[in-house]
Amino acid sequence: MSETAAVPTAPLRARAEIDLGALRANVRTLRARAKDAVVMAVVKSDGYGHGAVPCARAAVEAGAGWLGTATPEEALALRAAGLDTPVLCWLWVPGGPWRQAIEAGIDVSLSGMWALREAVAAAREAGRPARVQLKADTGLGRNGCQPGDDWAELVGAALRAEAEGLVKVTGLWSHFACADEPGHPSIAAQLDRFREMLAYAEGQGVRPEVRHIANSPATLTLPETHFDLVRTGIALYGISPSPELGTPADFGLRPVMTLSSSLALVKHVPGGHGVSYGHHYVTPGETTLGLVPVGYADGIPRHASGTGPVLVDGKWRTVAGRVAMDQFVVDLGGDEPPVGSEAVLFGPGDRGEPTAEDWAQACGTIAYEIVTRIGTRVPRVYVNAVV
Repeated sequence: MSETAAVPTAPLRARAEIDLGALRANVRTLRARAKDAVVMAVVKSDGYGHGAVPCARAAVEAGAGWLGTATPEEALALRAAGLDTPVLCWLWVPGGPWRQAIEAGIDVSLSGMWALREAVAAAREAGRPARVQLKADTGLGRNGCQPGDDWAELVGAALRAEAEGLVKVTGLWSHFACADEPGHPSIAAQLDRFREMLAYAEGQGVRPEVRHIANSPATLTLPETHFDLVRTGIALYGISPSPELGTPADFGLRPVMTLSSSLALVKHVPGGHGVSYGHHYVTPGETTLGLVPVGYADGIPRHASGTGPVLVDGKWRTVAGRVAMDQFVVDLGGDEPPVGSEAVLFGPGDRGEPTAEDWAQACGTIAYEIVTRIGTRVPRVYVNAVV
């Protein structure tokens, strides 16, 4: 997990500025939306590219009551950093570090009998019960236990293990498939199925600490889905989960990451000059080109070739030609900003710069991917770290 403690004094080839003040404000906004439900701050994939540990700390400072990760390694890294907030980890494979997670007090998600067996064996080795949450597949078709006989078997076995003191069933949960698509019929169908599976488990004697199904879009737009806890991922970082639902500003959220670089070269070229690999861009006339020293090795999508927007010298420019591994070019249209001038790829939009959503639209993807893919060669620089 990358963490840059302070703003470096030397010039940087590129930087991802992470505004922890904005993140804390987003948590407070999400807490208000959640009302009586606790907010889980999801910090998987190194905090969606923002830095898991600094973002987790800021989220907890702002009142997040849980943290969420995909992999056990991510969860254990939070504990190693001194965070003792409840953590749920949900993506396990056979032979995973079950005992380490149990000893660290991490809640582990179980979607099938194999996982329960491994958690129980690890609990015996650790000499303490495993905190487990049973995940129901209510219609997403990914992880989670199928309803019917499979759910009955998992619930029954978990209760028997709980009676032996080997596990404590702390949660029942599921995940929406289409909560970012307003009015999609699967939303109501999944919610109904979740209530049915909850009723069965609780009827058998499960007494969970938390029941949860709401992700970021459901937290923002579907209050009937909030139950005891909401899992907020992309919204935590100030990005709307879907343009159809609204902009970040519509929800009172502020983007946390600003990605910028510096022009490494500005030069005059004649008309008809090919630019970058394959010459997919040829200058229409005499112009100036600016070299931006970041590329797909830094997480800049190659799909942004010819389309990605960049703010340079107060004007939107477009990636000219192909994005290369370490650099790309913008056509400056005859302007001559000095070498070293800032090139802002995306940010909150306050200064007229593009946003992560603008890049997503340019690449035919989602803003989640834009921020998460920013690589480790780009240092994270944290601002407003002090409450």
